[in-house]
Amino acid sequence: MGIKGLYKKARAEKIKHFTGLDDPYEIPLCAEVECKTNEESVAESATKVLEKLGKLGYIVARLNDL
Repeated sequence: MGIKGLYKKARAEKIKHFTGLDDPYEIPLCAEVECKTNEESVAESATKVLEKLGKLGYIVARLNDL
């Protein structure tokens, strides 16, 4: 199911506490990755995320492929 389907269900009150609709977004106190999308390119932000996922062992990051 795509994101659109989830928002549709949340608006129909089939999903409660949906972030952005009836549950507020809370800024993390200690973010593991901070992407300043107003200051950096998509590639720079993606690199930050992929590097962190690599450090955590979730993926084998091949940054040359970006």
